[in-house]
This record gives sequence, C-alpha cells and structure tokens, in this order.
Amino acid sequence: MKILGIGVDIVENKRIKQSIKNSNFKTRIYSSKELKLSTLSKNEISYFAKRFAAKEAFAKALGTGFRNNLNFKDIEVINDKMGKPYYLKNKKIKSLVNKKFNVKKFECFLSISDEKEYSTAFTIIQTI
Repeated sequence: MKILGIGVDIVENKRIKQSIKNSNFKTRIYSSKELKLSTLSKNEISYFAKRFAAKEAFAKALGTGFRNNLNFKDIEVINDKMGKPYYLKNKKIKSLVNKKFNVKKFECFLSISDEKEYSTAFTIIQTI
C-alpha cells in the first residue's frame, strides 16, 4: 500500500452558516443525497461545514483542486451505520483517481471534526 495523497482543510462555521441560507449554494456544493441526509442532523451548520471541509480536503489530496471537471457535488460524504464518515466512490471519482495516479484500486480515509467556531477534515488516498 502506498499513500497517493493527503489533504486537510479547516472552515469557519459562521461562513458556512451564512452560505447555507442561500439555496443555490446548497445545491451547487452538496449532492441530493447529502441534502436529504442533512435533515437527520441535529446541527445543520456543523453537518454542512464538515462536509465542505471534507470536499476541500479530498480535492487537495487528489492534488488538482477543483479542476479537470471536478465539482463539489462530485465528492459525496456519507456516514456508515456507526456514524463514521466516508467518501462515496462514484464513477467520476474513480476515473479521476485512476487518471491522476494510474491505479485501479484505492481507498480513501476521512476524519472530520468540529468545534463551536471551526470544522476540519483530513483525507488520505492510498492504493490497496
């Protein structure tokens, strides 16, 4: 196994609080699945802020940022049954990672956290 990329991001929660008041922001940044799951969250600001940071951290780990037709909505953050967050590896993500690193099998690791004022995310992409 080899680490292909590492990314980290931190976001100020009050910035996201302002942004999510605009429905265009939500639909431009978050997938329909993420928007649907947000209704289950007890803290909407934290939910969206952590996912925003996770999307930024993934783009940094990929090493391209939001280029080559990569959009925020392409990067989906879901939680497993135990609450652990993970990236949904859709066709576009698989294709971008394959093209960038020339690998067929890879794993993404994600850790997200928040406090009152900030949310952060840390991402590792590695071969399997």
